[in-house]
Amino acid sequence: MPKALVTGGAGFIGSHLVDRLAGQGFTVAVLDDFSTGKRENLEESAGKIKVIEGSILDEETVKKAVSGCELVFHNAAFVSATESVADPERCNEVNARGTLNVLSAAKEGGVKRFVFSSSSAVYGELEGIASESAQADPISPYGVSKLVAENYCQVFKKQYGISTIALRYFNVYGPRQNPDSEYAAVIPKFAAAAKKGKPLTIFGDGTQTRDFIYVGDVADANLLAAKSGYCGTLNVASGKAISINELAEKIIAAAGSKSGVTHAKERKGDIKKSAADAKLAKKALGFSAKTGLDEGLQKVLGSF
Repeated sequence: MPKALVTGGAGFIGSHLVDRLAGQGFTVAVLDDFSTGKRENLEESAGKIKVIEGSILDEETVKKAVSGCELVFHNAAFVSATESVADPERCNEVNARGTLNVLSAAKEGGVKRFVFSSSSAVYGELEGIASESAQADPISPYGVSKLVAENYCQVFKKQYGISTIALRYFNVYGPRQNPDSEYAAVIPKFAAAAKKGKPLTIFGDGTQTRDFIYVGDVADANLLAAKSGYCGTLNVASGKAISINELAEKIIAAAGSKSGVTHAKERKGDIKKSAADAKLAKKALGFSAKTGLDEGLQKVLGSF
């Protein structure tokens, strides 16, 4: 099996991908600075993988990590749209400059396939369903940085012949997602609160919608992308949107909780409506999400 590098491999999404790759017999290297990633996320694959502690901003470290790899899955990132409003410089440094570093190392190292983890944040506020042909119009520095990184992927394909693909993740959720950060995603925050019987805090009026996709399905999409020759951008989503108010009700019910709901001021950088057209990923990769939201929420609640 080919050797694969997963940047950000100790993180939430990256660690699930690492487990999947190691379980299928790939030789796996992980590059992570452990600023947000956790060593315990790699326990399932311990002994099967090589872990390199370092930053994607360190060019020499990246070159060493990429050396000998046929596949690169670039997951390492500054991940919060709302936090990026407070610190756009850091977001740009990690997501734009960091991606350029990894692409440059991939070019020098003769990498055959480069799979980039992008985001639905590149779309901004769209009327209707987000398809890959829609005009990207990000409203946060995070969305801008991911779009810049996508463009670098396209340029490296055109100028240097590297086979690149960008996967635009919608709202990924599942076990190992940190509920404790100020900028934590909504599902782990809601799940943690419901398990403790505490109020679920909704930012804004709760009518905003999201398309949630289970992390195991995202790992599947990455594997399919690695095996495919498709180059360009693809949505990775369930194709089903739900309001945050409805989500809160689902989680409270699934947890058998007596939690209530409180509302707080909406956050800068948050998109009002997010719904994905998932048809192109099905056509190009044969990918479709398998895990329904109810099933996925039970897995999240069971992980606490």
